[in-house]
Amino acid sequence: KRLGRHRWVVERTLAWMARFRRLVVQYERREDIHLAFVTLAAALVCLNQINRFC
Repeated sequence: KRLGRHRWVVERTLAWMARFRRLVVQYERREDIHLAFVTLAAALVCLNQINRFC
């Protein structure tokens, strides 16, 4: 019941991350490179949200 209140936040964030096609399938063999791309995508999502509200 309580989990449903926050579920949309997680699903929305995953949808934003899915826009970066390189992250949908892990093409990199090394985990650290994939993590770097995930971090970069998260930073770009945050930047887009900041630009949207400011």
